[in-house]
Amino acid sequence: MLKRILGWFVGVLAIALLGLWFFWPKEFAVNGPLLDFLTGRQAATPTAEVMRERFKLPPGFRIGIFASDINNARTLAVSEVGDVLVASMRPGEIIALHRDEDGDGAADGRTLVAGDLDWPHGIALHDGYLYIAETTRILRGVYDANERSLGSLETIFEGMPPGGNHRTRTIGFGPDGALYVSVGSSCNVCIEEEPYRATMLRMEADGSNARTFATGLRNSVGFDWHPATGGLYATDNGRDLLGDDTPHCELNLVEEGADYGWPWAYDDSRPDPEFGPGNEEKVVASRPLVHGFGAHRAPLGIQFFDPASAPDGFEGAALVALHGSWNRSELAGYKVVSLHFDAMGRVEERDFLSGFEQDEDVIGRPVEMAYGPDGAIYISDDYAGVVYKVGWGDMAVPGFAFEDAPLGDPLAGYDGMTIAELASTGAGLFDANGCASCHIPGEAAEGVQVKELAGLDARYDIASLEALFAAPPGPMPAFDLPDQEAQALAVYLLTEFGEK
Repeated sequence: MLKRILGWFVGVLAIALLGLWFFWPKEFAVNGPLLDFLTGRQAATPTAEVMRERFKLPPGFRIGIFASDINNARTLAVSEVGDVLVASMRPGEIIALHRDEDGDGAADGRTLVAGDLDWPHGIALHDGYLYIAETTRILRGVYDANERSLGSLETIFEGMPPGGNHRTRTIGFGPDGALYVSVGSSCNVCIEEEPYRATMLRMEADGSNARTFATGLRNSVGFDWHPATGGLYATDNGRDLLGDDTPHCELNLVEEGADYGWPWAYDDSRPDPEFGPGNEEKVVASRPLVHGFGAHRAPLGIQFFDPASAPDGFEGAALVALHGSWNRSELAGYKVVSLHFDAMGRVEERDFLSGFEQDEDVIGRPVEMAYGPDGAIYISDDYAGVVYKVGWGDMAVPGFAFEDAPLGDPLAGYDGMTIAELASTGAGLFDANGCASCHIPGEAAEGVQVKELAGLDARYDIASLEALFAAPPGPMPAFDLPDQEAQALAVYLLTEFGEK
């Protein structure tokens, strides 16, 4: 009897779901890996072949997998020794991915830093502490980066609302040393009763003096400060159920005391059809967006490049992870874009890393970026459970590193005497240009992180080194060398720092 009732229930449910799917209005479309997100199912780790076929980056960049099998990999932080810390949200863990010391570009191991946490999302390293944002509270403990160990955790702030549609909390420290926290709304669109909902909070590093910094931010999962202007820019996920193309997911310049519109308005202070009427003053007073990503793109992490280590053409730019749509008839997002700001603060958006979605097939969903000491870009993917590494120049990138490097002996066309003469000249140029101060241990200037040279002949020929001198990755300076001097320096590097 019980089996019969259960079978009847399952049959009715199946028919109801089929009917709902067939008659569901287009403007209420449900698409993408929503079921996987709700159940926590992970996608397969992309193979090197799949990444080569699908991923697209600007010229000169390479991508590989720094670490895989990280359940629900979300936010990132890079420690003072170069480890990449990642919040594994659903299992409730913080994991340290060990820096690459063997030169293959991938993490050398991993250490569980903290476990048994409640939906940990935002993480930040500040003044010797590791800060962790759970849904309702913020914790911190003394973090030993060398030992990869975390001291006992203390609660410095609690009282953030639990549950609801948006339960992730993102944290970050501003140029003023204060701790900022984003708290999403409980719903798609509604009047909130909890005072901290749909806000950005500001407090001291110890959790004291907490206050609402800005309001009307439906779900600002990512935020960062412009390195030149100090402006606080935050992504914001626009409301649902208004069709495929309305409203924009937003980039906002967040200022203290400002209201960014939700639930009264969206985009350029346009009234929301449900809550705009009767609240015209609030609509007019709301701050318009700085940039629109398009509807349902789900922008999450945003990180500005460090001007000292930004690749050429990305100075002052930011990367934004578009997590991807779930309620659009045609999928959108599922990529990382770069934002380039002009002198007037206007934004140009360009694709940076695409290919997570192709022909409605989704292999990953990017969440956040972080930058290594050498400028390498780490990107988390909570759907595939992966942290990718994107590099350029001579950065080692796993799997993809130097796949287009020349094969054989790069000096095969030179006789021994010519090589000796050019190498001698190149050695003088190496010294004259102060290259040892960045590349030779014991000769580096104070505060300079040494980038040791090794195995260059396996990755470069003379032409590619000459091109590197002319347009190097930051912070390496460009060298305006005559052709003969560039050739001589290249020969010296290949002979002195090669392995063949």
